[in-house]
Amino acid sequence: MAVRQRAMGTLPNLIRSLRKESLLNPKPTNPSVLPSLRRAFSLYDQVNLINDVPEDQLRFKGYSDTGFNVNGVDYEGSLLCVGNFLMSWAPTKFSDITPESLSIFQTLRPIPEILILGCGRNIEIVNPELRRFIRSTGMKLEALDSRNASTTYNILNEEGRIVAAALLPYGVSS
Repeated sequence: MAVRQRAMGTLPNLIRSLRKESLLNPKPTNPSVLPSLRRAFSLYDQVNLINDVPEDQLRFKGYSDTGFNVNGVDYEGSLLCVGNFLMSWAPTKFSDITPESLSIFQTLRPIPEILILGCGRNIEIVNPELRRFIRSTGMKLEALDSRNASTTYNILNEEGRIVAAALLPYGVSS
């Protein structure tokens, strides 16, 4: 208790002496020079995910209500992408997505670590049967709206991860 009282008595004196010292020895400032932000942005100077994409790598560059633009080419309808392979995909609405429509993943090797499911305009709840099927193949599932699904695919593919995307056009809604 005595230690605490002594500390509480000393604290105001310490604060006063620090204030006096800072008033007597002000730090020189130059208002025309801004502090360097280099340290805060150094990681981003090193990594550029947008411009340094190999030409043979799939990259979604846009979307419409009826399809997608991949590497500057417009594709109509649903797409199935695995790594850097792109193919047309039969489902035209979310209820058409079944284990049968994704049966390619039973034979595909190497197995992608994640399947990004683009549900169209809105995120949909994936039925338990489809979840079980995807899990049985060894993949994880991420269900997103198709705009965000295509962006996520780009990022994961650029990282060099083995990823798959099954995308309905953005205009599809339940």
